[in-house]
Amino acid sequence: MTAFLIDSHCHLDLPHFDEDRDEVVARAREAGVIAMVTQGVDVASSRQAVALAERYAEVYAAVGIHPNDCTDFQPAMLDDIRALAAHPKVVTIGEIGLDDYWKTVPLDQQIRVLRLQLDLAAELGLPVVIHDRETHDLIMAELRAWVRDRLPGTPLARRPWPGVLHSFSGDLAMAQEAYDLGFVLGLAGPVTFKNARDLQALARQLDPRRLMLETDSPYLTPHPYRGKRNEPARVKLTAKKLAELWETPFAEVAEMTTATARKFFGLEADV
Repeated sequence: MTAFLIDSHCHLDLPHFDEDRDEVVARAREAGVIAMVTQGVDVASSRQAVALAERYAEVYAAVGIHPNDCTDFQPAMLDDIRALAAHPKVVTIGEIGLDDYWKTVPLDQQIRVLRLQLDLAAELGLPVVIHDRETHDLIMAELRAWVRDRLPGTPLARRPWPGVLHSFSGDLAMAQEAYDLGFVLGLAGPVTFKNARDLQALARQLDPRRLMLETDSPYLTPHPYRGKRNEPARVKLTAKKLAELWETPFAEVAEMTTATARKFFGLEADV
């Protein structure tokens, strides 16, 4: 019996895939990946995400403005994202969030754009994909305020979960607060790295039914391909590592994480 997987976060629009995008999607299909959610990081890439979702049956789109791409944000861009989100294969608002690693955009600007997109997602009833790099306390404060003050009574409040912390890098206390706020977590290739002992120890303590798998391809390539371009087919390696860490059959890990992703993205009737 085939174990089906969903890559909940990838970037298929990037030029890394221009030479062999059809083959990349085909390899994912052959590996048992039944859906891939390709992420927008600005208006242009969000349009590309929608175009790829139209091109490939297994591809779905996230539309949004990444914190490192919001320097020149204008209100009209939010209208563009709203219009793109009306497409039937757009399943989430993302990738949005905060980033204090690259320091290319002032944090106050990132917070302003994040709040606008969180409220747009609540209005549209679409869950959010949250980028959090070296902003753990700040992102949790923003999500806490959103869930408490602005999410209740909106269409998104009726969904199973309002969002996912993509490529989770926090600790167990942060994971528990994310669960308390109704969020799920995403894990990617780093959990397979030989030196990722802390992340592996954390993964053993996470709720398997509040977890989605992702590649973030072409980035975060899992072991043993670290250093090479990542692609959605390799989400299987992350699932295998979790099966090892949880001492659980691979097929059970695939079933649990795929069921969560189906529910999160509203794909029960599609995949």
